[in-house]
Amino acid sequence: MENQNNVTEFVLLGLFKSQKVKITCFVIFLCCYFAIVFGNVIIFITILCSHLIQQPMYYFLCHLSYMDLAYTSTVVPRLLRDLIAKQTYISYNSCITQLFASHFLSGIETFILVSMAFDRYVAICKPLHYMIIVNRQRCNMMLLMAWVVAFWHAIAQMIMVIRLPFCGPNQVDHYVCDVKALLKLVCTDTRIPNILVIANTGMVVLATFLVLVASYIVILYNLRNHSSDAQRKALSTCASHVMVVVLFFVPCIATYVPPPNASQNDKEFSMFYTVIAPMMNPLIYTLRNTEMKNAMKKVWLTKLFLIFKSSRIVI
Repeated sequence: MENQNNVTEFVLLGLFKSQKVKITCFVIFLCCYFAIVFGNVIIFITILCSHLIQQPMYYFLCHLSYMDLAYTSTVVPRLLRDLIAKQTYISYNSCITQLFASHFLSGIETFILVSMAFDRYVAICKPLHYMIIVNRQRCNMMLLMAWVVAFWHAIAQMIMVIRLPFCGPNQVDHYVCDVKALLKLVCTDTRIPNILVIANTGMVVLATFLVLVASYIVILYNLRNHSSDAQRKALSTCASHVMVVVLFFVPCIATYVPPPNASQNDKEFSMFYTVIAPMMNPLIYTLRNTEMKNAMKKVWLTKLFLIFKSSRIVI
């Protein structure tokens, strides 16, 4: 399809129209973004500076924190700007770049969560072979596959949108350049692109979610042969993973699986996987994890002691 594109910029309509509501939301989302940055940086540095980096689960968690921070940084700063700006224009090229970056980074997160589920499955169901199966080389291969698959997924989304003709209205009913919102502005038949979005994003997210649910069911089934202490520890770890999976995947499924006109709540659903899930992940993985809490105390108390000691020497 030849792209007869007469649109050079889009207008992001955002979440709300009321100026008072926008100012309130600006304060709330600014606090959320600070919490996201602070929480994920704390986890990232804690794991890197402690022995936890040697364990595959925390190795994946370190990368998940980095992706959470990168992903929200492609969406939330723009959202904050638009909440207080009089004009919410975004250029065509910036919109396409944001679309690619958001799908690329969220795709990596998706496969990191799958890798973490695989790590828990091997640790609980095949504990004697854990160090052989989930070695550092295999972990690096899973992360590399996550980057490659996510890249091609994002490229496919971007190429599909670039080839579509935008020749009329340019008001995007969203706070981010989302594929489904952009398809509503296309001036030709969009049945095939909508099917491709559902097949490429919706069905992949749904299938991944079902695989994750099945893996945790198998894990829970295998826990019946473990001791009560081992069951308690495994259930605590798996419960954290399940909470993260639900927060991330269920809104994605509600957004991308239904037909284009079936839901009018895409903006509300997307808030869960762009803001709420990245903000909750540090709390979920620290408050429910004794190893993380002990490592944080050791790392950050040591750093504070060194800072205090160096300041006294200077004085």
